[in-house]
Amino acid sequence: MPNKKKIRPNPSGSELHAHRISELMLDKKALDIKIIDVRTITTLTDFFVICTSESEPQSRAITDHVNETMKKEGSASWHTEGYQHLDWVLVDFVNIVVHIFSKKAREYYEFERLWADGSITDIQDKK
Repeated sequence: MPNKKKIRPNPSGSELHAHRISELMLDKKALDIKIIDVRTITTLTDFFVICTSESEPQSRAITDHVNETMKKEGSASWHTEGYQHLDWVLVDFVNIVVHIFSKKAREYYEFERLWADGSITDIQDKK
């Protein structure tokens, strides 16, 4: 009997966009980037992309870079919250929700623990 190859489904558009957003975060030296696939546990969104920023200017730079680049690439965000204080910035792309945390806010909210039933992917810089 021949071996059956596992057919891996093509990633969805939102999955590809989530990975693109993680690349944009890396461009601005974000730390501890994770993609959380929540498609099987909630209807709120498909993916969370989260990262930690070391300063308010870095949070601003990450947010601006993600928003501007995704818009140029045809996927403008629907809404941004927290940009005034830069402690926890949320960028809503509807099927993807981006969270940019300060170190203190990331430790306090333990976001990964809240969504631990989702599939969590750690993103590493390939450089």
